[in-house]
Amino acid sequence: MDYWSHSFHVDDEFRKLVHRINPPRVTVDNTTDKKATLIKVDSANKRGSLLAVVQVLSDFNLIIRRAYIASDGEWFMDVFYVTDQYGHKLYEDNVAERIQQALGSWSRSFRSLERSVGVQSAAKHTTIELTGRDRPGLLSVLFAVLADHKCNIVAAEVWTHNSRMASVVYITDEESGLAITDPARLAHISKLLLYVLKGDRDRKGANTAVSVGSTHTGRRLHQLMYAARDYDEYDTDCVSVDRRKPLVAVERCVEKGYTVVTLRCPDRPKLIFDAVCTLTDMQYVVYHGTIKAEGPEAYQEYYIRHMDGCPISSEAEKLRVINCLEAAMKRRASTGVRLELCGDDRIGLLSDVTRIFRENGLSVSRAEVMTRGSQADSVFYVTDASGSQVITETIEAIQKQIGLTIVQVKDDYLNSAPQQTARKETQPVSVSA
Repeated sequence: MDYWSHSFHVDDEFRKLVHRINPPRVTVDNTTDKKATLIKVDSANKRGSLLAVVQVLSDFNLIIRRAYIASDGEWFMDVFYVTDQYGHKLYEDNVAERIQQALGSWSRSFRSLERSVGVQSAAKHTTIELTGRDRPGLLSVLFAVLADHKCNIVAAEVWTHNSRMASVVYITDEESGLAITDPARLAHISKLLLYVLKGDRDRKGANTAVSVGSTHTGRRLHQLMYAARDYDEYDTDCVSVDRRKPLVAVERCVEKGYTVVTLRCPDRPKLIFDAVCTLTDMQYVVYHGTIKAEGPEAYQEYYIRHMDGCPISSEAEKLRVINCLEAAMKRRASTGVRLELCGDDRIGLLSDVTRIFRENGLSVSRAEVMTRGSQADSVFYVTDASGSQVITETIEAIQKQIGLTIVQVKDDYLNSAPQQTARKETQPVSVSA
């Protein structure tokens, strides 16, 4: 080992030691602010620390109303003003302990973020990751392939943006209920799924492969869409009006040697996670930041540098950051009518549901699928084939065919926290036994 390699190794080991000695410390304050709970996290600094904190808060379904970020040097301190998804302060006694435990788990499992698209085997399920060009009926055919090969979908999340589709699907073997581990069977399923993804127009962009490991679903979907270059313009047969275009500005702070990134767009849950995730995956470090999201619009300001310590130096790089952040803001805020489906789970249910969508001329712009015991609880955002709003008669027709309880939430473009309250007051279109 040469001198420089040895020095780098020693420095890396020292940083790990400092982080072990100084794990993230979480304090919760319910007295400072009348409307929000103050959560303060401080620790030895480490690459990805900010993302880890924001990711944990996001996974706990906490809404960040304000935040102040400082991580310049060997230490970071983040202050977040949060509420639950209904706008209430947090009063659970173990909030700090749960957040600190989650951050500790992240610290122990932190690894390189660069992974290939693929299939991962875990103790309870197998994870399939897919990317390709979006088109009407694509999700229906993909789910049909899995059903035909005796795969039960226990959970899934699907994003579409700018004519691209990314999906993370969790499956088990239909007979055993366990993860599928047979390499030959997985290779055959992957081959068929890739054939569907490619279709007639996506010979190079479609991807599905086999790899080992697990990851955060939202994080992985951002990575898949970024790898598919959904921030570039694509030819599309469907033209829709985008009413959620965010405003992104990138400027130089010459006196401090930073690049200042500001974002303005309609607020929604997980918006801050989406921005921080994208900056991290683009190899930028956030040194300071201010976040305000106490009204219908969210404002975010980040002082960043590239991992090599340099600010953004070219117009091409500046434009790329703007395009990537705009894409990240829009991926999760899919257009369409929100349909919530709940009922008894069964093998092939999702294949049947998405087939009915396809047969009625609907396209799925985003989906979240979850099974809890014997119950299936799924959310689909649907449009017609041209990307326009779906008429009520079509929704009533598919409800009769599906035979599940359907709650319709119209014009749910932002999926924002206030709509959670409205959701409780929304009546089902109709109910089937």
